[in-house]
Amino acid sequence: MSKIFLSPPDICGNELSYVQKAFASNYVAPLGPMTQAFEQALSAYTKIPYCLALNSGTSALHLMLAHLKIQPGDVVLASDVTFIASASYAYHMGAELRWIDSDVATWNMDPQCLKKALEDCKKEKKLPKAVVVTDLYGQCADYDAIRSLCESDGIPMFVDACEALGATYKGHHAGSKGLGCAFSFNGNKIVTTSGGGALLSHDESLIQHARKLSTQAREDCPYYEHQEVGFNYRMSNICAAIGLGQLETLDKKLAKKRSIFEYYKTALVPLGERIHWMPKAPYGQPNHWLTVMQLNPKETAVTPDALLLAMEQNGIEGRRFWKPMHLQPVFRKCRYYGNEVGDSLFANGVCLPSGTSLTEDQLEQVVSVIRKILA
Repeated sequence: MSKIFLSPPDICGNELSYVQKAFASNYVAPLGPMTQAFEQALSAYTKIPYCLALNSGTSALHLMLAHLKIQPGDVVLASDVTFIASASYAYHMGAELRWIDSDVATWNMDPQCLKKALEDCKKEKKLPKAVVVTDLYGQCADYDAIRSLCESDGIPMFVDACEALGATYKGHHAGSKGLGCAFSFNGNKIVTTSGGGALLSHDESLIQHARKLSTQAREDCPYYEHQEVGFNYRMSNICAAIGLGQLETLDKKLAKKRSIFEYYKTALVPLGERIHWMPKAPYGQPNHWLTVMQLNPKETAVTPDALLLAMEQNGIEGRRFWKPMHLQPVFRKCRYYGNEVGDSLFANGVCLPSGTSLTEDQLEQVVSVIRKILA
């Protein structure tokens, strides 16, 4: 029996053709026509006009703060329930990170917890330089509620939409309500370039500055002059060629992701209150990057680790829910605002195989193991 992976790449379009075209043109250097075409295609899909293709989503997040010239000691507020890459760049810049818990209704940043954090910042006369909100597991946070709190004090809101390509918020694409947003094209994402990311914005000046910083901040003159220190963050022409083919099949993959979620939800109805699913926010459409369920400790003694072990023994890859940042040893000194919602989600959450190449037989294998363990 072949292993069932959590979220493997799904190469099912013109990826190889575009890569061959890139090789034939000899544009195997960091930039080329495919990079530009990929940026244009991303902007067209998301309706966010300015786009910069990069080597990772983390680079995109870093460049957003670099644009603001974040200095050591500057406060940055960020989602507590997320992958560490959402905040590692701020840590490296010397920022003082403060974590904002999730709400029960969406599992995303809780505006009320953010409000309390902002009130404390005002009392300390130390307003944050940015708020970075994560779209968890492909569901948009409540941008309007969060942005209204930020705008009253002139604080920019950035969106880590790395897991959310194809998701929507009130009819707008994921990330589109922020000053800037980051997407990831890592191997496990709904669209992959093998490794890569992008920074998008409605603010042309942000993208222009980020473009300069991403190519070592070289000044526009006939020799190498630098008034800023930059980075080597651009996406290669070859990776962009893969992404171009992937984007062409995105709508098909979104439909498959959503059908996978519905399959699990329907097939596991007999388990009743022993499990709960990630709630769908009323204001948008998630992309269901990963299907995530919560075990109910009041109804079952089975733990996430026990379930994941049983899945592994049957050739099925799963994953624990993200461990909140305030529980990470490296961030133990950072301030936290919340009600331990993220703690509970972490304690009981399991991510199920959600790759768009999953067959119905494979889905039934996963369901069969879950039913057996939780019966």
